[in-house]
Amino acid sequence: MMAVCINFKIDDMKTYVFTICLFCLLACSQAAKETPAEMLPEPPEISISDAEVTEADSNNEMVFSVQLSKASDELVQVKYDVQEGTATAAFDYVSTLGTLVFQPGETEKTISVSIIGDNVLEVDESFKVLLSEPVQAVLLLSEAVGTIRNDDTSDDIVVPAMGYETPKSYAGKTLVWQDEFEARRLNLDDWGYDIGTGSNGWGNNELQFYTDENATLQAGYLVIEAREESVGGRKYTSSRIKTQAKKSFTFGRIDIRAVLPEGQGIWPALWMLGEKFATVSWPACGEMDIMELVGHQPDKVHGTVHYGNSFPNHRYVGQSFQLTDQAKFSEKFHVFSLVWEKDKIQWYVDDQLFFEFTRNMVGSSPYPFNEDFFFIFNIAVGGNWPGSPDASTRFPQRMIVDYVRVFQ
Repeated sequence: MMAVCINFKIDDMKTYVFTICLFCLLACSQAAKETPAEMLPEPPEISISDAEVTEADSNNEMVFSVQLSKASDELVQVKYDVQEGTATAAFDYVSTLGTLVFQPGETEKTISVSIIGDNVLEVDESFKVLLSEPVQAVLLLSEAVGTIRNDDTSDDIVVPAMGYETPKSYAGKTLVWQDEFEARRLNLDDWGYDIGTGSNGWGNNELQFYTDENATLQAGYLVIEAREESVGGRKYTSSRIKTQAKKSFTFGRIDIRAVLPEGQGIWPALWMLGEKFATVSWPACGEMDIMELVGHQPDKVHGTVHYGNSFPNHRYVGQSFQLTDQAKFSEKFHVFSLVWEKDKIQWYVDDQLFFEFTRNMVGSSPYPFNEDFFFIFNIAVGGNWPGSPDASTRFPQRMIVDYVRVFQ
């Protein structure tokens, strides 16, 4: 047998070892590049679940659950937003948006949406919560439905779906002031309250105690409510709001869309009083009743002016408008309008003229109707004109106002 000896120099051995190491490194790198994609770890999937809550008279919360399909070693993020459906932002819920952040190991987060309470009789309503722009994850279920279950009954506020409407513009006129009552509470920059029983029941032997609690904004409407409850020595409460010293007007077209209460002893009014009331008193300041109704005649409204030098030298002139086919002003919205010009005033219901008053009709009395006037909205209970409530009168009674608009 022959022995073969191979002699390597030290430098040759170093070169050989380096070459072998380099070859192995390149081979490992190539093998890593060729690893199948299915062998890489899958990112977690994000899902959101539907939610529902029963509406209350005050605000409450609807909570949506957002889940990861598995825990992650990475920080996971996803954005969320709320989209209107039959439920409307600012009326039914408080809109929100943001970003959820899952820390490593976390698998569940929640989104809370504030539901606006009311006691308006409505159908069930819904909205959506949408997920978007995931980071270190993928979307599996990206939207959820939030359902608001109505809890109100026929004893709660019923807002009719039907009724007359007027436009938001008229040729040759500018909308100079409006209140659509879309805020959460009455705008005290425009409105104030009369509180208490007034002198001699506000001059009419009325039976209510006026508070600042019986006028509320509900689902985009002003609701003035007359209740049978004892406050301040009276058996009934209501509200009387006014724009005195805040918003007053001379001339223009005034549109007020409203549903009216009914019942023996119930007396709603949408009217205006001269801004000089504080200095010259009534009736010298003048009064324009855009609409009055006595509740035992729920199909008839009245338009009236009051004037005169001083009480009891009081004069008034007016006309009434009556619905046909046994319809009532409590069943749907109607628009009560005043077209007020220099020396002339006209009254309309649903754009039907029913009364006109001119300066030459006052005779020798002063004519105060070319001056600034402010608004008063109220429901009186009892008094000289409607009489007292009786066993047939159902409480609470509500006047629901959709809007007041002034064009000049």
